[in-house]
Amino acid sequence: QGQLAQSGGGSVQTGESLRLSCTPSGYTRTGGALAWFRQAPGKEREGLAALYVRMDITDNGASAAGRFTISYYNDENKLYLQMNDRKNEDTPMYYCAEDSFEAGGAWTYEHKYDMWGQGTQVTVSS
Repeated sequence: QGQLAQSGGGSVQTGESLRLSCTPSGYTRTGGALAWFRQAPGKEREGLAALYVRMDITDNGASAAGRFTISYYNDENKLYLQMNDRKNEDTPMYYCAEDSFEAGGAWTYEHKYDMWGQGTQVTVSS
């Protein structure tokens, strides 16, 4: 059974950097969009960044613009989210996702994705 395994969470101080990783396993990737989302308690899931590997196109949401970078290395079969200049509001749970059926629609639409990682907690302190 296919899954996305996340790693790399933890605690950092404001202004520091952190990198999250996500490894697909148990299935063959189709080339659909890969993305990172985050969700704070009581809030909706927010799209941070997406990557269309086949077209080598990335896009960032407003919260990630200028600070976060999404990347995928085919030889490692890993998806990364590099987060720089961490802020206090960057504390919620982070999730990677894949649209393995290559459904249409905006990358920020969470229901587009059928594969999800288990979530990674990130804590930012002053």
